[in-house]
Amino acid sequence: MELAYKVDSYGKPAWIVLTVLAFMAWWPLGLALLAFAIGSGRFGCGRRGFSRWQEQGADAMRNGFGHGFGCWTRPTPSSGNRAFDEYRQDTLRRLEEEQKEFKDFLERLRQAKDKAEFDQFMADRRRRSGEPDAEAPSGN
Repeated sequence: MELAYKVDSYGKPAWIVLTVLAFMAWWPLGLALLAFAIGSGRFGCGRRGFSRWQEQGADAMRNGFGHGFGCWTRPTPSSGNRAFDEYRQDTLRRLEEEQKEFKDFLERLRQAKDKAEFDQFMADRRRRSGEPDAEAPSGN
């Protein structure tokens, strides 16, 4: 474990380099090192990193950002200009609302298409079930 503490002192880039080198040396070793690094929270995605990940997500939601949490993305830092930060937050909120409206539109479109296809199926079925009666001999 002393090696792990030494690599920790260099941060995530050291873990990434060490993992790549382990994969190059022997792939099972690289896979084991990758599992260890993720599982121990050294990449910020594992069990120990999970509570920090949840806190970041909660902070992002409180700040009005619907994104910015996860192990690969980080919340957008403040620019230092409050007016710009408010403008950015309003713009992101508006875009998220537009995205939701667009998803709702697509859902309505899919429902309309499904209904049209079902109506076509039922019309074809009625026509097929009605055709044998029309073709029956008239008794001449």
